[in-house]
Amino acid sequence: MRFFPLSLAGVFLLAARVVVVFLLAARVVVVVARRRTRCVDDPVVIVRRATREAMDAGADVGVGIVVGAECGAHPRQTTTRIRPAQPSHEAREHRRNAARVMRANASGVGAVDARALRATASATGRRVSSASGSRITVSRRRVRAMATTADGERVKKLQNGSDIRGVALEGVEGEGITLDATTASAIGRAFADWLMVKTGAREVTIGVGRDPRLSGEMLRDAMFAGMAASGAKVVDMGLATTPACFMATVTPGVEYAGSVMLTASHLPFNRNGMKFFTSAGGLDKPDIKDICARAAAYVEAGGLSVNAPSGVVRAPFLPTYAAQLCDIIRKGVNSPTNYDKPLSGMKIVVDAGNGSGGFFADLVLAPLGADTNGSQFLNPDGSFPNHSPNPEDKEAMEAGVRAVLSSKADLGIVFDTDVDRSAVIDASGKEINRNKLIALLSEIVLKENPGATIVTDSVTSDGLHKFIKAKGGHHLRFMRGYKNVINKGKELNAAGVVTPLMIETSGHGAMSENYDLDDGAYLAVKIIIEAVRRRIANEPSIGQVLETLEEPLEEAEVRLKIVDPDFKAYGGNVIESLLETVNDTDHPLFGKSSPAEDNYEGLRVCVDEGDGNKGWFLLRCSLHDPVMVLNFESQVSGGVKIMAEEVGAWLIDQNFSKLDASAVHALYRTP
Repeated sequence: MRFFPLSLAGVFLLAARVVVVFLLAARVVVVVARRRTRCVDDPVVIVRRATREAMDAGADVGVGIVVGAECGAHPRQTTTRIRPAQPSHEAREHRRNAARVMRANASGVGAVDARALRATASATGRRVSSASGSRITVSRRRVRAMATTADGERVKKLQNGSDIRGVALEGVEGEGITLDATTASAIGRAFADWLMVKTGAREVTIGVGRDPRLSGEMLRDAMFAGMAASGAKVVDMGLATTPACFMATVTPGVEYAGSVMLTASHLPFNRNGMKFFTSAGGLDKPDIKDICARAAAYVEAGGLSVNAPSGVVRAPFLPTYAAQLCDIIRKGVNSPTNYDKPLSGMKIVVDAGNGSGGFFADLVLAPLGADTNGSQFLNPDGSFPNHSPNPEDKEAMEAGVRAVLSSKADLGIVFDTDVDRSAVIDASGKEINRNKLIALLSEIVLKENPGATIVTDSVTSDGLHKFIKAKGGHHLRFMRGYKNVINKGKELNAAGVVTPLMIETSGHGAMSENYDLDDGAYLAVKIIIEAVRRRIANEPSIGQVLETLEEPLEEAEVRLKIVDPDFKAYGGNVIESLLETVNDTDHPLFGKSSPAEDNYEGLRVCVDEGDGNKGWFLLRCSLHDPVMVLNFESQVSGGVKIMAEEVGAWLIDQNFSKLDASAVHALYRTP
């Protein structure tokens, strides 16, 4: 073997090549190792993988969120959109379980049970080192996916049934802010995410309207920021009403994929909230729960912008909505002599309570020829300086009566802040709200739909029940909660039971002919059309229609606080005990009482008050709060006191230690 001498330069070159080869080999080893361990080292990959698995399993997942991680990675936020791949048939079942656990924990949304956790270990080949509550710790270079902390829980608690409600401003003692700009941004982003998943669209347009609350513009801008961050196009609808926000999703030429109304209805100035819509209607409780959970994860992740992005389109929708209402009145009256101005010769005044309803006088009534002089509190003012914008409020209705009588109007209309409720006042000053409003609307719809069913909440009067029956209708007394009432009506219509009207005593009323939408302006329009029709035909006025409605001589409502953490179960036990006692013929109490036939909520008890008079009381659990609500209605003087004393004696005898019954005792112990 011969050896050739190398120069010094050749030696260095050879050494350099050896080093390069060594480094390349080391790099290959590192890459392979990373690929073997990256799924547990990198929280971003965890979310991407979990999101893909969830989508493969058929879950509605479009965005994964990292809220925190260990293994040397800095907690950070990332989003990823993943096109679903087709899994093998054999892997589908364990992927479904794995995706559920991984998505719930990596995004900070949801809780995990041990069975699902074991499925994750099986599906991913990882060893589970611990599981506790809504936290999992997965070993092999441990990655910890944490559920949302207390701040995230605050966001979830903003859910109020099918709405979101919170404190947005300081100024009321003991009420700290729970709905700030950052939270609004997170909710906006969460709604956009939810909407994209729901529609399957990569781009959606969302309209946002607001009532005049002082916090409205701040929350609007923050929602715009969150929506834009998710890729949505946003439209500022300006001052709006809740029904108008829905109509923007179905009006040809507009048809937003979704809309949001910033409002807290009649609540004080420091509160605010959101109502959400698609063309299918208002979102339901499960939808709001989903959105709040997504928003909680975004809040935990941090880094949310609260400043409105550039490019927001301003497109006020109230003029379009008002024109729609004008068209409905013109067609409904169908005046042969003055089609365009069918309200000529009528004086109608509006009390908007400084909410969003002032448009009704200027953009609906006046263009149709009505004289609106005497209308009051039309200017939007989020401090609500004159009275609560609430058709159930005594002061608000009294103010409306004064406006009607002082201006000698034919009709008065009182709106709540966001115009999803209304009440009317006839020329004599008769207040038409609660049971009277339901009776008047029943009169109207039963002429159009003979023999139809009217759905109401559980606290409507016996007199209303008789009124509807006398008009040839059927009355279904369901349960509290306007969404519960509306959804029951939709269910009946789907089953072939004609149900044109679903309405609560609060004034939340929807008609099947109007998208099943609780719309105070639409109900006012129906009543205006009826009033004009009766005037033209020389028929009795709308106030005279109600002369046959029996009204209770006395009524009362009290609230009993429950101090047990599981207040719904505790309240349910109280109701079961009451039913057992009422049905016990040997019990010394409730001898003249019997359960009502239609108990869809709580327990309604009918009471024989003598001489053909019938009273009743209803004990039910609040939908959201740790209280029980007790309503009384009597047709005799002192009847409420007699019933309250009997119920109070029963409560003392039963000794419900976690139920504060002092409000009941006050009804009969007060001189």
